[in-house]
Formats: sequence, structure tokens, C-alpha cells
Amino acid sequence: MSVLSHLFTPKTVVHAHCDLPCGMYDPAQARIEAESVKAICEKYAGNTDEVFRARALFIKEERAELVKHHLWVLWTDYFKPPHFEKYPGLHTLFNEATKLAGAAGGKGSVDPAEAQKLLDKIAEIDTIFKETKKAA
Repeated sequence: MSVLSHLFTPKTVVHAHCDLPCGMYDPAQARIEAESVKAICEKYAGNTDEVFRARALFIKEERAELVKHHLWVLWTDYFKPPHFEKYPGLHTLFNEATKLAGAAGGKGSVDPAEAQKLLDKIAEIDTIFKETKKAA
């Protein structure tokens, strides 16, 4: 072994299931934004003021975009191949949730029932997330 390779060989090998130590990832961030989407849908339905409704749509779309962002971070940064092997429907679940946050749901609808579907998908993701945290 050369002197240089010896100097640069790691002395300690660390294994982690995510990019940083646990605690920075949590589906709660997506859930909070999705709850805002649902609340805005409900307020939109109960108000006929066009200025209010336009502002509500703008804010709802911002919140829906944040839902997608938080879900994508979990999907791509937290969950790793062993999770997808153990939970084979996880990719589909994330795909469905992000579509419900996007044009097919949160951004494209003012129906509180559609927003609830998004919250239900996030709850499913959260259940799996908590199971993976127990195993870590």
C-alpha cells in the first residue's frame, strides 16, 4: 500500500439511511402544507368575493407546490432502495401523492375532497416513514 493511499483510507466507515443524521426529514412538512391547501379550498367555496378567490387560488397553488417539494425531498433523499424493496408500493404512493398535489389535485382543483385525498396519501407515507424510523 502506498503512503498516499494509506493516508487517504478512511479510518471509520459510517452507514446512514439518509443524507444527514436523522431528524431533518419528516412528512409533517408536506402534511402542514396540504392542510393549508384543504383549508383554502374550504374558504374559497364559502366566499364569492372575486378578489378573495383570486388571492386564495394563488396561495393554494403556492402551498400545493410546497407539498410537492417536501414529498420529492422525502422520495429522493430519505427513502433508499431497501425501503422500496420492503414497501414495493412506495414509488406508486409517492407518484399518486405528488400528482394529487399537482395539476390533478391541489393546484388544479378547489374541491376539499381532492385535498383530503392528498392528506390521506401523505398519512400513508407517514405511516411507512415512521416504520422505517423504528428500524433505523
